[in-house]
Amino acid sequence: MQSYSLFAPAKINLHLEIIGHRADGYHELVMIMQSVNLGDKIHLRANGTDNIRLYCQNPEVPLDNSNLAYKAVTLMQEKFPKAARNFGGVDITIEKNIPVSAGLAGGSTNGAGVLVGINLMWSLGLTQPELRDLASLLGSDVPFCISGGTSIATGRGEEIEPLSDLTDIWVILAKYSNLGVSTPWAYNAYRQQYEQFYVSDGKEVKSRTHQVHSGELVKAITNKDSKAIGRLLYNDLEKVVLPEYPAVSELITAFRNENVLGAMMSGSGPTVFALCTTEQEATSIAQKVQNSINDPNLNCWVAQMCPHGIITIED
Repeated sequence: MQSYSLFAPAKINLHLEIIGHRADGYHELVMIMQSVNLGDKIHLRANGTDNIRLYCQNPEVPLDNSNLAYKAVTLMQEKFPKAARNFGGVDITIEKNIPVSAGLAGGSTNGAGVLVGINLMWSLGLTQPELRDLASLLGSDVPFCISGGTSIATGRGEEIEPLSDLTDIWVILAKYSNLGVSTPWAYNAYRQQYEQFYVSDGKEVKSRTHQVHSGELVKAITNKDSKAIGRLLYNDLEKVVLPEYPAVSELITAFRNENVLGAMMSGSGPTVFALCTTEQEATSIAQKVQNSINDPNLNCWVAQMCPHGIITIED
């Protein structure tokens, strides 16, 4: 087939813990990541040339080789040159629904979607683990986005272990359109303030990782205990982002005041998410918070946790 369309879900972090330095310059992390059904649609089509052409309706999305979707094609061309010569260039059209620079892996999930799509278009027959290995060359969140669902991510985020699927929890995603947080800044600020607590010994890194594996949040996920999941949300980066961005902190408080299951910043922010038991509750609370804050720059989306990463869809 010469064209494919794919759905690329956003992700949130239910747990983000920074353990220490890595030799490659990244941080050693333990995260519990969750897909939600707010996602982008990616359309791939062979274009009969040798060129990669990228299109998107959102002007904030770069259309050059800095985009992870573009990089995903060039990676596949490098790894599979014979198939690349046979099939030629590709047009990529991204229907962008995930807010940009929001800590929701919007760029990463686009890159993952293109890897899956090229694998299908070129009939490469790559397995999901093989695709995740390729994805790790693009970015830390991209491997998770391939498989999605509910997973523990370790290392710099590229080592993925699936957990029990969560589907009965609804998520409010809230972001100020005029507010952005630089991910490198957030991690560097955390390093400057908390480096003295970093772990470098390999055994201790494994021990800290095991603590999350055997911890209360994983038990709550296994038992599908939504109240406990909401209570046990954790994000180290809040320690540096919230003092610098009080609007994000106030947004979390506004959701907690509505008695949601839990509310937290996702990733490096600035998106805040709140967990609810029903779609109706989530929609109502989102409206209440928007009314109470009364800022035209505040946007809210209601989504549901979903058990998958990239999937093919009909045009």
